[in-house]
Amino acid sequence: MNDMRLTERAVDQETTKITARKVQVYYGDNHAIKNVDVDIADKTVTAFIGPSGCGKSTFLRCINRMNDTISTARVTGDILIDGEDIYDKRVDPVQLRAKVGMVFQKPNPFPKSIYDNVAYGPRIHGLSSNKADLDDIVERSLRRAALWGEVKDRLAAPGTGLSGGQQQRLCIARAVATSPEVLLMDEPCSALDPIATAQVEELIDELRQNYSVVIVTHSMQQAARVSQRTAFFHLGHLVEYGETGKIFTSPEDPRTESYISGRIG
Repeated sequence: MNDMRLTERAVDQETTKITARKVQVYYGDNHAIKNVDVDIADKTVTAFIGPSGCGKSTFLRCINRMNDTISTARVTGDILIDGEDIYDKRVDPVQLRAKVGMVFQKPNPFPKSIYDNVAYGPRIHGLSSNKADLDDIVERSLRRAALWGEVKDRLAAPGTGLSGGQQQRLCIARAVATSPEVLLMDEPCSALDPIATAQVEELIDELRQNYSVVIVTHSMQQAARVSQRTAFFHLGHLVEYGETGKIFTSPEDPRTESYISGRIG
């Protein structure tokens, strides 16, 4: 019982990294996200769960303005990172995406060498002044992604030649190379086998020491394993949000309970 109280106290003391208020997303006439309010903590893994088409990936893409790339998309409301409005007209989405890294469902390494995949972001954002700096960033990023030991002797080999699990860890290394503060992951293990999934989950747990990690997952077991906070989305609404253990063992909303028990989904 004391352990549970300590966990809850730790959750209460977390620093808020991302604040969303009254967020709505429209794709043309389709109202995809409806009035979402949420505070996402720093140095924490937050999982978004819910049935397919419930809005969890759409909301995730609001946090680094990826919806800007869809001509029919319209986002209203406020999303703040460290108190700054990321939809302010003065915010450059390219710079925002250096601060808010993203890893997608399918591993998507560039058709370049392993080294150049990781070096790409630091180069375009001017984060290194010389080759030694860049070498250091590449090594540090590959170490963070638990991949350095496997690739250090073949950095010039194509990233596309790695296994699926290694490619996804390369994409994580590429995302962390720009020193982001937030890491978004959209079903990062759905294309991976169980062994590669376990490696990426272990990595996610390590990454939260340095980042606010937000993961969309279709696997409730994965959400339970990797996250400290869970948000349940249904039909565009954020139905319930709280400490992961509580969401899975004693949810307050009957819709959450129905989804977790398999009656809806």
